[in-house]
Amino acid sequence: MQYPEPIAKLIEGFMKLPGIGPKTASRLAFFVLDMKEDDVLDFAKALVNAKRNLTYCSVCHNITDTDPCRICEDKHRDDSMVCVVQEAKDVIAMEKMKEYRGHYHVLHGAISPMDGIGPEDVKIPELLKRLQDDTIQEVIIATNPTIEGEATAMYISRLVKPTGIKVTRIAHGLPVGGDLEYADEVTLSRAIEGRREL
Repeated sequence: MQYPEPIAKLIEGFMKLPGIGPKTASRLAFFVLDMKEDDVLDFAKALVNAKRNLTYCSVCHNITDTDPCRICEDKHRDDSMVCVVQEAKDVIAMEKMKEYRGHYHVLHGAISPMDGIGPEDVKIPELLKRLQDDTIQEVIIATNPTIEGEATAMYISRLVKPTGIKVTRIAHGLPVGGDLEYADEVTLSRAIEGRREL
C-alpha cells in the first residue's frame, strides 16, 4: 500500500536526515501527524528560523546568529590559544566543561582523500591566515580520534610547527568508567602514550 502523497513527502523529508532510515522516517512522520497543529507550526518555524537566521562566524566559522560570534567577541577569553575542532557541535561540547577559555576554529570536516575531501575543502587555509596574528601562541588540535581526524591533525601540525607556534593535541584514551577489557588496541595504545605521573 502506498502512503498518501503528503505523508510520503514527509517520510522522504525525514529520510534526508543522517541516520534516519525508512522505518524511523515513517515513525517520525506519523508522530508529527499526531501532534497538535500549533506544535507542528512551532516546529516548522524553528526549522525555518534556524536555516534563515544562523550564519557562520567570519572569524572562527562557528554557527552563530551574530557576526562575529559571542565567543570571538568575548574580551575575557585567552587570545593566545586557538582550539581546532571538526564541527560546530564540538565547540558546544568543549564549552560545557567550562575549563577552556581560549578561542576556537571550526574546520567543518576533516581531510579524507577516500571521500575526495582535501585540505582546501575544510577551513585549513582560513586557520593559517588566522595564525598570522602574533597574539596566538598555541594551537590545540581537538579533531576526532578517527583516521580522518588524525590525518587532519598531522597535516595541520606540519603546517603550523615551522611558524614557531606551539601545537598540542588533546589526549585520547580510556573514558572515565570504562573497562580495560572492552577497549580496543588503538585506545589502549593512546592511553599508554598519554600517561602522566601521579
